[in-house]
Amino acid sequence: MPVIGPGYDDPEYDDYDPAWKTQDTPFRRWLHDALTAGGCPFAHVMAVASAPANRYNGLSELEMDDLAMLAGVTVEEVRAAHKVDLAEWAREQQLRDHPDLAVLDADLNRIGGRS
Repeated sequence: MPVIGPGYDDPEYDDYDPAWKTQDTPFRRWLHDALTAGGCPFAHVMAVASAPANRYNGLSELEMDDLAMLAGVTVEEVRAAHKVDLAEWAREQQLRDHPDLAVLDADLNRIGGRS
């Protein structure tokens, strides 16, 4: 499976980012809510572990199937939440690449407001 996000030789990629524990993403919110609604006692831990994997490495069919089973949803619902998250992340990357500092500042304020 291709790597989504920083490559393995990129200094930004070190397999761990402390922000992952608190990073608020659409997939993390959706997964936490779905797992909680499905009665999963470790919804927070699963969301913290799965959200970064979703963005940086993608989710395999087996991982999506496992998450769907734990949350009591369909694999298609997991896939849809996965795609929404990646679309937002792509938009964030586009804004960061934009030369207009006002746009970048607005994006950073939006990201900072997630905490």
